[in-house]
Amino acid sequence: MSKILIVDDDREIASLIGDSLYDEGYETLLAYDGEIALEKVSNNLDLEMIILDIMMPKVDGLEVCRKIREKVSCPIIFVSAKSRTLDTVLGLEIGADDYITKPFIVDELVARVKAHLARYDRLVGSNQQTQGDTFQIRDIKIDKSARRVWIRGEETQFTTKEFELLAFLAEHPNHVFSKQELFKEIWDMDSVGDIATVTVHIKKIREKIELNTNKPQYIETIWGVGYRFKV
Repeated sequence: MSKILIVDDDREIASLIGDSLYDEGYETLLAYDGEIALEKVSNNLDLEMIILDIMMPKVDGLEVCRKIREKVSCPIIFVSAKSRTLDTVLGLEIGADDYITKPFIVDELVARVKAHLARYDRLVGSNQQTQGDTFQIRDIKIDKSARRVWIRGEETQFTTKEFELLAFLAEHPNHVFSKQELFKEIWDMDSVGDIATVTVHIKKIREKIELNTNKPQYIETIWGVGYRFKV
């Protein structure tokens, strides 16, 4: 049974959403402000979805989204009366997967919840299937012993350092590494060296593995921190 957290300071709306999803067979948790939401996420890291309002007391939904993205990778749907394009774009940029404005049709919300959960289940089921020195994350298959990589079924050539950097990041999914840490790990040198080489290698790897380098689906830049291999 999928566990879904519903966060809205309007208790009637929270209950409406909760009851509708409960009737569909989902386990639901309710939170009425941002602080309670953050507590519930910390205590329920097995959440499979979060439905989140923006306008809330104490901690608004955008800040909640920023904070919980550090802990969970499940789908997040914003449900809010704020319908401005800026809010929609900002919500999606900071980690939301979808956006529904109030008033909404309950059946549409339930349909979107089901669609996102089905996609999430597929990703979780295929994200990492390890067998010996060969492992696969979505459309990337890496054979460490043979030092070979297949991208969407096609073998792709990588330089030695490109391969080592890609394999290292892929073996530590969702962990954020600084440029200094990657430089020391892959080049076996302290950060006093030219860590700009990390940026260059990340750029080259993205050109080989991403469908759109402007919107990377694998190697994510965490601004001001470093990089993360996203699953």
